[in-house]
Amino acid sequence: MTSTNGESKAPPRAAQGIMAGLNEAAAAGKKARGLPPVHLWNPDFCGDLDMRIARDGTWFYLGTPIGRERLVRLFSTILRHDEDGRYYLVTPVEKVGIRVDDAPFVAVAMKVEGEGRAQVLTFTTNVGDDAVAGPDHPMRFVVDPKTGEPAPYVHVRARLEALINRAVFYDLVALGVEEPYQGEPWFGVWSGGIFFPFMPAREVNF
Repeated sequence: MTSTNGESKAPPRAAQGIMAGLNEAAAAGKKARGLPPVHLWNPDFCGDLDMRIARDGTWFYLGTPIGRERLVRLFSTILRHDEDGRYYLVTPVEKVGIRVDDAPFVAVAMKVEGEGRAQVLTFTTNVGDDAVAGPDHPMRFVVDPKTGEPAPYVHVRARLEALINRAVFYDLVALGVEEPYQGEPWFGVWSGGIFFPFMPAREVNF
């Protein structure tokens, strides 16, 4: 099924198939004692669902927010970000595209352990995932060229990132220090033995 703008829209039965596949995916996750192994599944592409993840982490289906937290959590466990740059919900039997406005997750809490270069930061997302910033879960910092607004991110898993929300970002800034980077002082934070640079110290205006 193709829409007027040329996108391949999933037929209604695809949405039903994804819902049915959630149980199978959840069972696979329990068997593996973790998340469903979506990286191992390669089902046929069934088109795009009218599903969107907003910048604040809210999931929408057919324009309506999905209010059931458990359902959102289940959807999040079968989310995959492929090499083509697109996001998909994947079960053993179906693969459908969805739209993500920014990052698919939002970091809503941060735990700080240690201090200085021994500091470890653990972020918790809106869907209950934890990510310890470090070699396996790097942070990155982007400044919107139009608004000048900072946007910090932390890697959660397999090309999936969390946008660090404003409240947590303020806590993060409070932990910031200056370190030499690329030949000049940069402002950033330490976690997991790595210094994550935010911006040149001369540009800091928080």
